[in-house]
Amino acid sequence: MNIDRRRALALLGMGAAAPAAAEAAGVGGGVAFNHGVASGDPLQDRVILWTRITPERPGGEIAFRWSLDPVDRRAGGGKRGEGTTGPDRDYTVKVDVGGLQPGRAYTFRFDAVGVTSPTGKTRTLPVGPTKDVVLAVATCSLYPNGYFNAYGAIAALPRVDAVLHLGDYIYEYGGPGSYGMDSKVAGERPHDPPHECLSLADYRRRHAQYKSDQQLQAAHARAPWIVVWDDHETANDSWKGGAQNHQPDTEGDWNARKAAAIRAYFEWMPIREPAGGGFAINRSFDFGDVVSVFMLETRLTARDQQLTYEKDLPKTPNAADLATFRTRLNDPSRKMMSPAQEAWLGDGLKASVGSGRAWQLLGNEVVMARLFTPPVRKTLGEAAYARAVKDLPEDVTSRLTRMDQAAALDLPYGLDMWDGYPADRQRLYGLIKEARANCVVVSGDSHAFWANELYDAREGGRRVAVEFGATGITSPGGGDHLKTVPVGEMFARHNREVVFSDQAAKGFVLLILTKRDVTAKLIKVSTITDRAYRSEVLRTFHATRGAEGVSALSAARAPAAARRQGRRRL
Repeated sequence: MNIDRRRALALLGMGAAAPAAAEAAGVGGGVAFNHGVASGDPLQDRVILWTRITPERPGGEIAFRWSLDPVDRRAGGGKRGEGTTGPDRDYTVKVDVGGLQPGRAYTFRFDAVGVTSPTGKTRTLPVGPTKDVVLAVATCSLYPNGYFNAYGAIAALPRVDAVLHLGDYIYEYGGPGSYGMDSKVAGERPHDPPHECLSLADYRRRHAQYKSDQQLQAAHARAPWIVVWDDHETANDSWKGGAQNHQPDTEGDWNARKAAAIRAYFEWMPIREPAGGGFAINRSFDFGDVVSVFMLETRLTARDQQLTYEKDLPKTPNAADLATFRTRLNDPSRKMMSPAQEAWLGDGLKASVGSGRAWQLLGNEVVMARLFTPPVRKTLGEAAYARAVKDLPEDVTSRLTRMDQAAALDLPYGLDMWDGYPADRQRLYGLIKEARANCVVVSGDSHAFWANELYDAREGGRRVAVEFGATGITSPGGGDHLKTVPVGEMFARHNREVVFSDQAAKGFVLLILTKRDVTAKLIKVSTITDRAYRSEVLRTFHATRGAEGVSALSAARAPAAARRQGRRRL
């Protein structure tokens, strides 16, 4: 399908609202809705509505009105309300609208100082027997690295019941030479602010920049979003006590930076904020009798500091070094999730299965599968390897050398993933097995597509779940600079749990779930450096539920319900 930004926006009837010359209470001049509208965290009877009102001259409070109307125009069901916003929330607006009917589609908008916002579409969750559920899964959008064409493709979908965003919605980097600034389009999309985000004002400006993108606005206006952060909403490779990209000596207190970043996140995202504050945003959503979605927080509440090969293993380790490293890696006290979140998840999985829901889906920030590093040189052979690396820059060939070193030691590919916390992963698998869940995991962070089968480390390697990893919207993947090396194919060949991987494509995952089947379409866009693009299905994978858990993945033709998923619109 050929799509451009104008067509995606036209499908939603979107356009920027013109500033008004009227006065707002306490604010001089006009206002505009420069950042679109959004909805999120849908339940059976309520949904979050969001916007941001931009004053011409900030300073005081702005009064606004909101309205929500059923798409089907049947009598009743419309809602109206009003409120105020101001500089203490960066002029963002968030309304938790209750008293809605389950499984009903709505449109919504805001008004302030004589200006009307763009119109958004949203939907409450269904109750009881449900034919199917369609979810778009997105992650990792680096603004300078390319146009958000994949968001435009989500906006243009004929049907999507909700968008699951698995984190790295923004990136904290900034300044010349920073991440993404070598892109062909970085000159017109530089970071704002033009430095790394550290303060509340910095993170607010970065969120504002991202939501100025009209393709992202269109995707937000298309359907409700269910979101969780990963690391770059705060800083790279964050954990409960710090981050790889945070230096206390020059960048101040980590807890202050973390609090500022999360405050901006809650202001700017259509998410229901946790009662009493804090970072515990694990929560669940039930889509009729088809699927329960559990969103996991594995960054800021409990994660122990990552091990790294650079600091925790000598460059030329001996047997004792390796034994010590493996003992630390497998330490059962090392955590991704807190005991409270584990208990919440275990109870939720059992309740979902007990209620008769077909699927239990984990919205998860980082790849869960075991990913051992493939031996690149050995796999290609010396002659093919020499041809493949002949014209690659030194930093890329150095990366391949490090991969070969890790492969020779039979070590995991990434320690910031679940591979860095194998005991905690095993505990999570125990929760899935105890509940007898048919579990689907969706994962972000890796900037690559994955179709994986997850196996228990015990009991002869019983299959526990299937996993679909979403590639980046724009963030560079391992294959971007390794076009001559089939990295994805090597991962699949070298790892039992990897069925398929593509390390270069940009796009998202479209999930279609019925009572019996789950179908995952890995949808890629043709380019992120041209506003005109095509979207196409790269691969399709299919699994069925069963009394003993989810089946193995197949590339079989999608079932009829999945092929018909485009017939109903919000």
